[in-house]
Amino acid sequence: MKRFSRNPSWLIVISLITSLLLGACSNEPTSKDTNNTKVDTVAKEKTEKKAESEEQSSVQTADEENKNEPVAEPKQSQEELAKSLGLELVTVGRVVDGDTIVTSDGRKVRFVGVNTPESTTRHEVYGKEASNYTKSKLEGKQVWLQKDVSSTDRYGRYLRIIWMGVPTNDMDEAEIRSKMFNADLVLNGYAEPSTYPPDVKYSEFFVKFAREAREANKGLWSYGADGTTKGDLDGSSTSKSSGSYSTGSSTSSGSSSSGTDASTSAGTKSEVFQNCTELRKVYPNGVPAGHPAYQAKMDRDKDNYACEQ
Repeated sequence: MKRFSRNPSWLIVISLITSLLLGACSNEPTSKDTNNTKVDTVAKEKTEKKAESEEQSSVQTADEENKNEPVAEPKQSQEELAKSLGLELVTVGRVVDGDTIVTSDGRKVRFVGVNTPESTTRHEVYGKEASNYTKSKLEGKQVWLQKDVSSTDRYGRYLRIIWMGVPTNDMDEAEIRSKMFNADLVLNGYAEPSTYPPDVKYSEFFVKFAREAREANKGLWSYGADGTTKGDLDGSSTSKSSGSYSTGSSTSSGSSSSGTDASTSAGTKSEVFQNCTELRKVYPNGVPAGHPAYQAKMDRDKDNYACEQ
């Protein structure tokens, strides 16, 4: 004991060794900690593999669905579609009457296949209503013009179908009903179908729509089965261009431009003019069938009204 006490360095060395041994023991993991770590690692690996498997399965399912779906074709732009249908975009500068407009560039356009009651040089029942309706819908608006066969009529007016919007299929009835203004006039009783070959592309639709409007007594049809102006559904060959219409109980008649009613001039001596120019000097707006000045050769469009403007 005296030897150790005399030499304290041994005590220091022994203390250091003891401390190192105790520290190593405290840092060594227990078997329990080791087992827990292994369990956590295995669980994590299983979770990662499951997630990876689900992702691969999802991608595979999406690929299979995409293979089965038809490849969508790129949609045509409105301009391309309009061009393919022969449509021309214009601005309506002025409305002349129910079935005639003037574009902002000065062209007078007559609607194909329909006829509204007159409201300009001659006045027919429901003509003003038809004219006001067209004004409310078209004046100042942009519309699409479509030619059937004829480009112009004998008065130099352009003959056109009026579309409010570009149809995807111009022969689809639903689109004709919702986007074509010619059809709109007939459906709402502002016009009768009036077919003049060769412009007959939509004539069957217009006749169908007119029957619907007549059955519902819409607009001009509320005045009788023949409406208030000439058209394809006329029950007789009697001219209605003079403004005559049947109410079922009485008959009314508009005045002719000469101030002479056609029915009162029947049996009087006929008035013969060499041509429409000469006739219009006396009757500026033409004359209806039954009038002393009426001649069939001057009724070129066979509408029972000669030399009309």
